[in-house]
Amino acid sequence: MLPDLVYTRRGSGTPLVLLHGIGHRREAWDPVLDQLAEHFDVIAPDLSGFGQSPAFAGEVPYSMENACDHLADQFAAWGVSKPHVVGNSLGGAIALELASRGLVSSVTALSPAGFFGPVSRFQALIPLFLLRLSALLTPKPILRFLASQEWGRRLIGWILYTHPERHDADETYGDSLALKHATAFERTAMAGIHYSFDSQVPVPTTIAWATKDRILPYSQSKTARQRLPQARHVDLPGCGHVPMADDPELIVRIIEQTVEAAEESKAA
Repeated sequence: MLPDLVYTRRGSGTPLVLLHGIGHRREAWDPVLDQLAEHFDVIAPDLSGFGQSPAFAGEVPYSMENACDHLADQFAAWGVSKPHVVGNSLGGAIALELASRGLVSSVTALSPAGFFGPVSRFQALIPLFLLRLSALLTPKPILRFLASQEWGRRLIGWILYTHPERHDADETYGDSLALKHATAFERTAMAGIHYSFDSQVPVPTTIAWATKDRILPYSQSKTARQRLPQARHVDLPGCGHVPMADDPELIVRIIEQTVEAAEESKAA
C-alpha cells in the first residue's frame, strides 16, 4: 500500500484538488488558497516524496500510472469523487493524466510538463537539477540568511518566479528546505526524461501558459495547442513558471472559469 499524502483542506462546496510541481510543496498554492476556499472544498496535498509526504518505497517506480492510481485512492480517502483538479508543472501533467483516465471533472493545467521538444526537455531538467544541487549544498544558516534579504530571494527564486522578492523570508526559506529535503526529486526527474503527454482529455480543460516561464518556455504552449486542440488555451502575461504567486487574481479567475464551464456542461 502506498503512503497517504499530507494535505491542507479548507472551504466547502465543490471539491478542488491542487497539485504542485517537482521539488515544491503544497504551500505553493497559498497565494490563491484562501480565495478559492470561499467557493470550493479545496484540498492541496504534498505529492509523494515532497513537502511532508513520504516517498514511495524504493521498489515502486515514479510512473504516471502509479501517481494516478495513488491519487485515485487518495480521492476516495478524502471522500471526493471526480474532483476538479488544478496542477502546475509536474502537477499539471498529473492533472491531465488523471483526466485522460476519467478520474476528474475538469483540469486547469498551469505550464504543464509533457509538451517538451528534444532541446527544451533538457532546458527544463538542467536548471531544475542545478536548483536541487544548490539547495543540497547550501547550509541551512546560509539559506536562511539569503531568504532574509531581498536580493537573496531574487537569487533563490528568479528561475521560478517573475517577482521572487515579493515572497517573505519564511516562505522562501521553507521552499528552499522543501527542495533540499525532496526525497523523490531524482526519481521523479529521471522518470520525466522520456515522458510526453499525448492522450485525449474528455473533460473541460484549460491550458494556461506563463509567458515568462524559464523552466517550461512559453514556446511549448504551441505544442500543447496542437495536441489538445479542443482545450481552452490562455496566456499568463508576465508570469513565471509558478504563476500562482506572480498573478494570484488571474489564476483564481481562470480556475473559476474552468470549473464553471464544467459544471454547466454537466448540468446540460
